[in-house]
Amino acid sequence: MGFMSIPRMMVSSEAGWRDLERQNPTVLSLFVWMVLPLSILPPALLYYAGTHYGDALIVGWSTKPWPLISPMFFLCELAAFVGMGWFIRSVVDSSAAPIDTHDAYVVAAIAPVPMWLSSLALLVPNLAFVAAVALTGLAASCALMYHGVYALCHMSDEVRAASVTHTVMAAGMLCWAAFLAPILMF
Repeated sequence: MGFMSIPRMMVSSEAGWRDLERQNPTVLSLFVWMVLPLSILPPALLYYAGTHYGDALIVGWSTKPWPLISPMFFLCELAAFVGMGWFIRSVVDSSAAPIDTHDAYVVAAIAPVPMWLSSLALLVPNLAFVAAVALTGLAASCALMYHGVYALCHMSDEVRAASVTHTVMAAGMLCWAAFLAPILMF
């Protein structure tokens, strides 16, 4: 699977997902080559935006302790990957569809890619732009989650895949809200 397959994976349960299933990358390789480098983007860009033009985004952001917030955010992202893989497996198992732990972690590694990449919008000191790109990333992550669950569980019921996606994405949004809490608290 190439990184450029991800846009096709957002709109199809076949394109890219079947290649990924055939290649069967290890969870460790996905973690090292995808999760780890991409999860560095949001905290690094939050640090950059906060220290360079934080008040242009949100008043008071320039004075926040970004050297403390950014590493905390990064650790939360890594913990979320571990938790989301387990959670995907649990939700899918409760819906009577088969998914193994490996495939659950594959979905957990690929689904947040648009959210991680949406953090690049923090290079532009415009809150409306950053919010629009973040919402687009969230929508793309939902699409990846849906198609990933549908493909890797070999589901024939679109409603069941949508139900799993809604449950997992709701939990994911709660995680992201929890990640943002330290930023707002400091």
